Amino acid sequence: MNFSPVVPLGGLPGWVFLNATLGAQRQAFDADPALSRDTDHFEREIGKVQTAEALVSDRRLLRVALGAFGLQDDIDSRFFIRKVLEGGTASPDTLANRLTDDRYRQLADAFGFGAAGGPRTAIPGFGTAITDAYRSRRFEIAVGESDAALRLAMNARRELPRIAAAPVAEDTRWLRIMGTPPLREVFETALGLPDGFGRLELDRQVAVFRERSSAQLGLDSLSSLTDEAVLDRVVRRYVLREQADSFVSRASPASVALTLLQGARGAG
Repeated sequence: MNFSPVVPLGGLPGWVFLNATLGAQRQAFDADPALSRDTDHFEREIGKVQTAEALVSDRRLLRVALGAFGLQDDIDSRFFIRKVLEGGTASPDTLANRLTDDRYRQLADAFGFGAAGGPRTAIPGFGTAITDAYRSRRFEIAVGESDAALRLAMNARRELPRIAAAPVAEDTRWLRIMGTPPLREVFETALGLPDGFGRLELDRQVAVFRERSSAQLGLDSLSSLTDEAVLDRVVRRYVLREQADSFVSRASPASVALTLLQGARGAG
């Protein structure tokens, strides 16, 4: 029987519960037979794969490879993925580097099919590194079936330190966040940005992200997200803001007014 993550509460209480039980829940989830069959197959076979064509031709291998980077929806876009992988990341003109979504660059860089030194698939530990990432993503997807916000929070906690530690300019870090839909949604929600914000010029978007992050989150540089306390503050802000937004969207005007009135009386 497949294990489904237990998320009895939403919002911040749910986030706290999930983190408190994460070790036990992951252990039960990772023991799923179907998941184990896919990861065992990948670890056993990936060292034999020397070309992008060979990878995309094996659907089981491709499922794990894409899933490890959150790109599972591209499982049927084999020609596109092959081009992303074959181009590599060495040149700024490659397809992976030209795509807005930074996950494609991560995928191409990890496998190294377009690298001068050849693919990394046979390097010791490569297979387990990919399957570890795949298991984490699959668990997050399962959490998202109960609470989409907690899935995004988990993704942000894992991905933001990597971007924060990248040896690139601050604006480049912001562009990578903006180009990765799950991370962009976390920051837009945490900062209370409007739905049409993404239609602004990119330079203006970066400026607003930086200004509001400094003012509202005390985040003057994304490099600070390598600090666990700073990262936790940002993720908690997202969870709380999403919970509030969700309540307002579901509630009727009368119930919102009543809640505000009760809050005002309590404050008095």
